Amino acid sequence: MKRFAQLIQELETSNKTNDKIEALVNYFQSADEQDRVWVIALFTGKKPKRPVNSSLLKMWACELSGTPEWLFNESYHNVGDLSETIALILPRAASLLELPLNQWIAELQAIEKLPEDEKKTFILNAWNHLATAERFIFNKLISGNFRIGVSAKTLVNSLAKKEAADSNKIMHSIMGKWDPYTIAYEDLVGGSHVNTDNSWPYPFCLAYALEQEPATLGPEANWQAEWKWDGIRGQIIKRNDELFIWSRGEELITDQFPELHVLAGILDNGTVLDGEILAARNGQVLPFSTLQQRLNRKTISKKQLEDAPIGFFAYDLLEHEGRDIRDQPLRERRKILEEILSKLPPSAGIVPSQIITYHNWADLATVRESSRDNNSEGVMLKNLDSLYHSGRKRGDWWKWKVNPYTVDTVMIYAQKGAGRRANFFTDYTFAVRDGENLITIAKAYSGLTDQEIRQVDAFVKRNAIEKFGPVRTVKPELVFEIAFEGIAESKRHKAGLALRFPRILRWRKDKTAAEINTLDDLRQLLLSSQALTKAGDEAKKRAE
Repeated sequence: MKRFAQLIQELETSNKTNDKIEALVNYFQSADEQDRVWVIALFTGKKPKRPVNSSLLKMWACELSGTPEWLFNESYHNVGDLSETIALILPRAASLLELPLNQWIAELQAIEKLPEDEKKTFILNAWNHLATAERFIFNKLISGNFRIGVSAKTLVNSLAKKEAADSNKIMHSIMGKWDPYTIAYEDLVGGSHVNTDNSWPYPFCLAYALEQEPATLGPEANWQAEWKWDGIRGQIIKRNDELFIWSRGEELITDQFPELHVLAGILDNGTVLDGEILAARNGQVLPFSTLQQRLNRKTISKKQLEDAPIGFFAYDLLEHEGRDIRDQPLRERRKILEEILSKLPPSAGIVPSQIITYHNWADLATVRESSRDNNSEGVMLKNLDSLYHSGRKRGDWWKWKVNPYTVDTVMIYAQKGAGRRANFFTDYTFAVRDGENLITIAKAYSGLTDQEIRQVDAFVKRNAIEKFGPVRTVKPELVFEIAFEGIAESKRHKAGLALRFPRILRWRKDKTAAEINTLDDLRQLLLSSQALTKAGDEAKKRAE
């Protein structure tokens, strides 16, 4: 456990990917074999079962340390993390006990069904034999809230470096279903279990944002242009007469989209498709707000099926006739994809994502400007010779998004962040004017420099008006330009509107709160957006 706590500290205090990879390699070289498996599991979202709820941990920690609840709550709001707060307020350990990570996990699982008093005895004894850093990890193992600043790609690259193995194969191996309680480290990184699961997905190929002019990419003829859809990226898998649908977030979401189950009977075995799950009717993509009605639903009503019908827009073919074809160029994969989909009936709910026809880069730039007319975010550019890589590979795939919407707002609430930002007010709520009143329209926490964060933090501390738990009401004086990707009606928000992906574009020190936008401005933007969508739909119908 001590070695793992050291690893976490090294990862949390480093901003350089190479340093994180080196720290992971050093850990994997020296750690217990089963501890390696659990680190991979924790860093890829596989959580141990939760044996004790957080309220009990808090109560026991307050009791053991003699901390009043109000003081604990104040400390928690300042620290920003429950596990860390508990670790910090506990008295010094009587003696230290060195146990491997996997043994602590096994012992925590063993107390899951014990009476509360026996759980308490075990937890207090463990706290009394762990240093502060190890207590923090121990508490995290109980809560299951294990968020570490390590991407899957960084983890895989460290394993590939340590094992001198192909990173793509390791990525494929650690995705999907495997049991950290039973699998051996060598079997996991070696992929010996991969073919035992019919549902196994492939790592997704991702794109970089295009920040230069597309003409710098070379001849137009080398590139395939598609719409960049705003939906749920997913893979549809048909193997051994079973259908599986995976999201990019490595969630199995087959049951959430019954419209696509018909593919189980018409797709050939050994087929894996990459594409986007979208709300669509008669081949026309609907706004993301429509798709949201279908997300994370355990049961789907008939009305939801009617109001938010689902379609799958296929981008790519990863497996054909049971053979991995990711090493074939895109032009070949696309040809086979279109052949497969051409044989499916319209009722299958799956179509190839449209390839945009253009003559030159200027022509494509004009087309890109019309992206929102069909509820798209912009254009994807894919090199026709590109292979289907795991993760991002600079130069092959680019996303060329349309410029975001923007609105000037004033900050009215602030809350402290978490982790390294726990001591600063970094989560902000913004408002626009509605007559003489201010009405909240968005929350955002990204877009400011470290220096600006410190300046805003100082302003909040000097100008806080009211306090509601961790939230501070502040004088409405600081103006920020907020960028967002879309706008939709919302019954859940007081303004009646919801912004898609809001973030801070810049701090408008040149403006006062009297100059911010109004709620009517946003309503007009919504009406304009709806009118463009309707006009685009009518134009497409006339063209058909």
